[in-house]
Amino acid sequence: MEIRKIGIILNGVTGRMGTNQHLIRSIKAIIDQGGIRIGDDLVLMPDPILTGRNENKLRALAERTGITNVSTDLAAALADPRYPIFFDASLTLLRAGFVERAVKAGKAIYCEKPTAVKTADAVALAKLCEDAGLKNGVVQDKLWLPGLRKFRMIHEQGFFGDILSVRGEFGYWVFTGHHYDQPAQRPSWNYRDEDGGGIIIDMLCHWRYVIDHCFGKVTGVSCLGATHIPERIDENGQPYACTADDSAYATFQCENGVVCHFNSSWNTRVRRDDLLTMQVDGTKGSALVGLRKCWVQSSAGTPRPVWNPDIDQPIDFFGGWQEVPDHQVYDNAFKIQWEQFIRHVALDEPFPYSLMEGAKGVQLAEAGITSWKERRWVDLEPLR
Repeated sequence: MEIRKIGIILNGVTGRMGTNQHLIRSIKAIIDQGGIRIGDDLVLMPDPILTGRNENKLRALAERTGITNVSTDLAAALADPRYPIFFDASLTLLRAGFVERAVKAGKAIYCEKPTAVKTADAVALAKLCEDAGLKNGVVQDKLWLPGLRKFRMIHEQGFFGDILSVRGEFGYWVFTGHHYDQPAQRPSWNYRDEDGGGIIIDMLCHWRYVIDHCFGKVTGVSCLGATHIPERIDENGQPYACTADDSAYATFQCENGVVCHFNSSWNTRVRRDDLLTMQVDGTKGSALVGLRKCWVQSSAGTPRPVWNPDIDQPIDFFGGWQEVPDHQVYDNAFKIQWEQFIRHVALDEPFPYSLMEGAKGVQLAEAGITSWKERRWVDLEPLR
């Protein structure tokens, strides 16, 4: 049995998402399971090095995870032929510079979304990789969440008939930090436009690939953004002005006529099944899709309500839905895509989630911001 080490530069993973999802629950989990088994003769084994600017944070992360290979010298890591893959989870505004350096070093590129805050920059990064002939990819994790996988399964089986519309609700209450024992649970840069923050650039990148892959290709957007909370407390206990949008109310039209509406907010208290729910209505049935669960109601099982506000509602609307069962044990969504990208690099297997796909998300987010600022519908043109 050949165990082939695949060196991976993990840059900027000391943040919450990089540490939890990419390092601990993906790369370390792959190592702990004994690598990626390819038939009876080959195992692909990640061999990571953690890079960043803060040596203390890197050492603390190494001690926590057991990944002891760390460095603040990114140039040296990029020059090392043992590491053919470069991954970036740093701040969005820093990503282009890191990716450009990795491309010059001839590395395969994998990075978090958004790849940039401007479409032109995201497309330029994608073309930089393509022109250099380098394999590349962007994180599109929600496609492998159990709830969405269940939805796609029943959709492929024809459960919905023709899908008509989708209504998504995403978000939760992010504490401002003003009150004792209620610290903010997201970093302050998320709420500063000058640092690349804002929920539109963050979440519309997600909604682009979710809608494109699940409901239909997005052709246009109408979006209203808002900065509902003007001041928050930063990591040093100091107040700061919020200059980025913290809520977005967006409607998307698909080329097949499906209409999708997504509310995204850091200022909402959750009274629904999960932090993200999507109600999908079709001619033959509907589904309520969460992160891990999916409930369905067929045409035959649909109740016949009558409008009468003068009495308590006699129908138990929740009772008429059935949960789609777990047909397997579902792995971590980030880990699944990591395994696919490693196989793509090592074995040349297909990987459609390229940086150009990531640029489409940036395009939708930028169009959403334009729609908000100019108070109009914005159509999307094909990229390239």
